Amino acid sequence: MSFAMKKIGVFTSGGDSPGMNACIRAVVRTAHHHDVEVVGILEGYKGILNNQFRELKNYDVAGIINRGGTILRSSRCPEFLEPEYRKRAFMNLQKEGIEGLIAIGGNGTFTGALVFEKEFGIPTIGVPGTIDNDLYGTDYTIGFDTACNTVVQALDAIRDTATSHNRLFIVEVMGRDAGHIAVNSCIAGGAEAVLLPEEEKDLPELMQYLNEKRKKKIFSSIIVVAEGDQVGGAVQLNNIIKEKYPHYDSRVTILGHVQRGGSPTYLDRMLASRLGMSSVEALLNGERNQAVGLVNGEVVLSSFKDSITKSKNIHSDLLKMSHILVA
Repeated sequence: MSFAMKKIGVFTSGGDSPGMNACIRAVVRTAHHHDVEVVGILEGYKGILNNQFRELKNYDVAGIINRGGTILRSSRCPEFLEPEYRKRAFMNLQKEGIEGLIAIGGNGTFTGALVFEKEFGIPTIGVPGTIDNDLYGTDYTIGFDTACNTVVQALDAIRDTATSHNRLFIVEVMGRDAGHIAVNSCIAGGAEAVLLPEEEKDLPELMQYLNEKRKKKIFSSIIVVAEGDQVGGAVQLNNIIKEKYPHYDSRVTILGHVQRGGSPTYLDRMLASRLGMSSVEALLNGERNQAVGLVNGEVVLSSFKDSITKSKNIHSDLLKMSHILVA
């Protein structure tokens, strides 16, 4: 392992996800184990532009492994799309003496890192932190397991009301244009149907299912809808159902940002810790412009380009289960 690098920066960018703090903790403690100084960059790329730098010692990350959100805070930074702002960011890093970066985030974070490294050569390793689980090169992203657990708990609670009032509930979950949260939480939560961006025949099959249940005078059901579904989300689906099947007493629940908060699960804490440690070791070993991930239990590296451009499909077994087990 090379120890030429003596000072690195770590930041979180884009949407927060449970486990980011566990990852920051692992980055700081692994770096210090190798006698490398760590600078926490506040508010993502915006912090690089505004010189929001803070040295992180081991005691700074004590007691944060169980906390949701990110102690470094996060933000969107449209200015970073402009070359002159990226140049200013590079100069700020140079003045601070930061020789490499650990970027924790999702698609947008990795896209910014790819362009930044290409222009100025700052070695960067990405860590997949997003509840959407939509990044290629890792079986799971940090925060995905916690988000699914949050959704399942909500479905359990909603079912009590759905059964008591014989109502149809349409529950919209996050995931951008990917259905990973939707299909996993639907199966684990025992929902009756799921609509995914990946499935074009979802709506006709759902209408057939609702018609069959209507004939049996069974109106209590839970439908999980991914926010990026082709129908247009839970509200639009509810409008379609009310028009076609007015017998249903339907309600819409949009879980929204509650899915991004909360204390991370055991799985997310372990994943974040393992990838955080691996990201530092990869950087010190001379790797750059890549993201760490976990595939079949092993840490792997994928280029930023692959991470953000290659598709991460829902496993065929999950799609099969969504048709067989949820009916």
